[in-house]
Amino acid sequence: MRILIVGSGGREHALAWKIAQSQKVSKIYCVPGNAGTRELTENIDISVDDIHGLREFAEKKKIDLTVIGPEFPLTMGIVDEFQKSGLRIFGPDKKAAEVEGSKIYTKNLLKKYNIRTAESEIFSSPLEAKNYLKQIKTPFVVKADGLAAGKGVMICKTPEEGREAISLIMEKKIFGDAGNSVIIEEFLSGEEASFLIFTDGENILPMVTSQDHKPIYDDDKGPNTGGMGAYSPAPIVNDSLFENIVREIMLPTIKGLASEGRTYKGVLYGGLMISNNQAKVLEFNVRFGDPEAQPILVRMKSDLVPILEAAVDGNLDKINIEWSDQASVCVVMSSKGYPGSYEKGKEIKGIEEASRLKDVVIFHAGTAYQNNQLVNNGGRVLGVTALGDDIEDAIQKAYEAVKMIEWEGVHYRKDIGKKALKYYKK
Repeated sequence: MRILIVGSGGREHALAWKIAQSQKVSKIYCVPGNAGTRELTENIDISVDDIHGLREFAEKKKIDLTVIGPEFPLTMGIVDEFQKSGLRIFGPDKKAAEVEGSKIYTKNLLKKYNIRTAESEIFSSPLEAKNYLKQIKTPFVVKADGLAAGKGVMICKTPEEGREAISLIMEKKIFGDAGNSVIIEEFLSGEEASFLIFTDGENILPMVTSQDHKPIYDDDKGPNTGGMGAYSPAPIVNDSLFENIVREIMLPTIKGLASEGRTYKGVLYGGLMISNNQAKVLEFNVRFGDPEAQPILVRMKSDLVPILEAAVDGNLDKINIEWSDQASVCVVMSSKGYPGSYEKGKEIKGIEEASRLKDVVIFHAGTAYQNNQLVNNGGRVLGVTALGDDIEDAIQKAYEAVKMIEWEGVHYRKDIGKKALKYYKK
């Protein structure tokens, strides 16, 4: 098979790494890829939002299956365009992808099908949104309706912070048109977990659990990022809660979307808040998480390609996935200044040495080659991922590798996975 992967981050490198292990695959292209994917794939310089160019490339190269990494091409309708040309593509179509493209659509869907989520109100007027703050308890959450690269959620501890958040999103438009409307919702306390499933629109196949670390600094301080690290499994999701999430959240969502004429195929990622052994939906994403894909895929023992094909073809009920009993941890190494502005072109040293460590895989994200030197080329640069006998072992291995890698201004959290350790104390 000839496979096309669309995207340039750590998630796409992890997908390429896993897909390259398949006996079914003869050639992989990655658009546009990064310095890591080029070791496994042929990188092609086409923008991820050039739907026409991507479709033409897939037709020209007779691609058997296209796998979409990021959300933007999915919400733009790349699946619809590929399907019109008879091309097989893994991911939801434009209508189904609205569960990430519009938080307001998702809120209304959850309410209609009685799926647990935070209480909320929706506003398209900044003045009305600010007035509403006078009657609600703090803290609360302000969310941009549309796509904001994982940064459109602001937790506000005072009405003043809320007014500032509304102003930034709706008036200063820091997320562009994504901030035309906002959701103001109750703040849910507890512990977050990421729950990803494969689905063919009717059947679902859950993946192992994981947990992301969004804020830039240790102890969940500082602004939100696209994700500073993740681990799997997330022990807060015990066996009974796992079954409850499948039965009362993920299946009803897929069935609800089908009832709305939005048959959903691909990966559905539920961002959940767990409290008192109950899960509520914070948000849905329409693709693999980044960085959750990294620790999840290193635990997958089964061939990924037949799973992707079964989701596209509607045969997921015939598939079983075998997972490693080991735990995994991914530590994201980022550029100084991220999630704000940062400098590029700093030489990265130590990767080859770190890559030789047992049970360690280093996934590239914002990397490139300049003058035959590996340099940083993005905010999140590397996802250093390790397998271990348990979370503690995986943490130790991941940080051993992290400490071998350096460039000017490198930043990483030093507490990835720490939340999980309390569940294992004897």
